[in-house]
Amino acid sequence: MRNRVLVVDDAAFMRMMIKDILKKGGYEVVGEAEDGLKAIEKYKELKPDLVTMDITMPEMDGITAVREIKKIDANALIIMCSATGQQAMVIDAIQAGAKDFVVKPFQPDRVLEAVRKALQ
Repeated sequence: MRNRVLVVDDAAFMRMMIKDILKKGGYEVVGEAEDGLKAIEKYKELKPDLVTMDITMPEMDGITAVREIKKIDANALIIMCSATGQQAMVIDAIQAGAKDFVVKPFQPDRVLEAVRKALQ
């Protein structure tokens, strides 16, 4: 069975890029959201195996969304994707419960490696 992924990013172009990488890697993209609030709704509705989550978004940022999703499902697998490769952000994301951190611009191999590792 293919692993189901929810893609969260406020930029439609970035969502499209991530979806493309995931589909080529054999993953099924079951949904997408453009902010943290919608990500939480979609998570409850779709129950994906994994979430890729941007950090800087309107309405609710990715780190807050990770914390909220972890309250709903302690076993949620989330990978942060952000242009801000700042050390503090990485630490915040991991402490919030993220499994890994991928920096934009994406290297397809790095994205797929992070997804594979998280799903093991």
